[in-house]
Amino acid sequence: MRHIKEVIQGRPASDGAGVKLTRVFGGNKPQRFDPFLLLDEFGSDEASDYIAGFPAHPHRGFETVTYMLEGKMEHKDHLGNVGLLNDGDVQWMTAARGIIHSEMPKQTEGKMHGFQLWVNLPANEKMKDPSYNDIPGESIPQISKQGATIKVIAGEVSLDNNIIKGAVSGLSTDPVYLDVDLEANQSFSVPIKDGHTTLIYVYEGEISVGDTKRLLQKNELAVLSKDGEVFVKNEEASRFLVLAGKPINEPIAQYGPFVMNSPLEIEQAIQDYRDDILTK
Repeated sequence: MRHIKEVIQGRPASDGAGVKLTRVFGGNKPQRFDPFLLLDEFGSDEASDYIAGFPAHPHRGFETVTYMLEGKMEHKDHLGNVGLLNDGDVQWMTAARGIIHSEMPKQTEGKMHGFQLWVNLPANEKMKDPSYNDIPGESIPQISKQGATIKVIAGEVSLDNNIIKGAVSGLSTDPVYLDVDLEANQSFSVPIKDGHTTLIYVYEGEISVGDTKRLLQKNELAVLSKDGEVFVKNEEASRFLVLAGKPINEPIAQYGPFVMNSPLEIEQAIQDYRDDILTK
């Protein structure tokens, strides 16, 4: 079994035009989560916490994954693409050489709850054409077993000796993205490829991971060891994300919404944005 190497407490933050959120990780020493760069959880039933949204902003060099548990978020970009995320939907956006987009709530009341994950791209993919994979919630594979309901957003995983292929697969970072809803007094296990970075984030209840006696609580992220399967058990009902990916093992240079391999490439991204050629 994998064991916990580090526990990180999500912290209150704001982004965009003042959207209140929990920043689980991001910004500092991104190499330690390779290939992941950032994880945010946003969740409130107060419209003032989210209504200002994320007005037009650029990205280059990585992928953003938006997973909506509840609520409606509209995406628009400089190319004229428009998409609407509803309850349970996922958007996997590859910004690559450049996207200027906005993400704006399409509701004025009610709960908005979801996550945004940033996944790095290797150097040879950072300047490829941008693309989108908009995934309706009903098309995400979901299975139930022994008190657990598992959504397989990305990756191929073995559950009860059955290979389940997620809604997203075949990427160079080989990501696994699971949303697990575990009833009280149950356990859950899943094999993850040895050597892959593996993270668990709890957003409801509390769990124990591996053979540790320390409980991983709401808004805490565990960084796990590199080998073995993931094993989780609980005493009270809980929900958590399992994230895993193949490390890229390349230098990371980040400046806000630009993630490249060197400071020179960051300077070029900033200049391209200023000169209105980021996306050309």
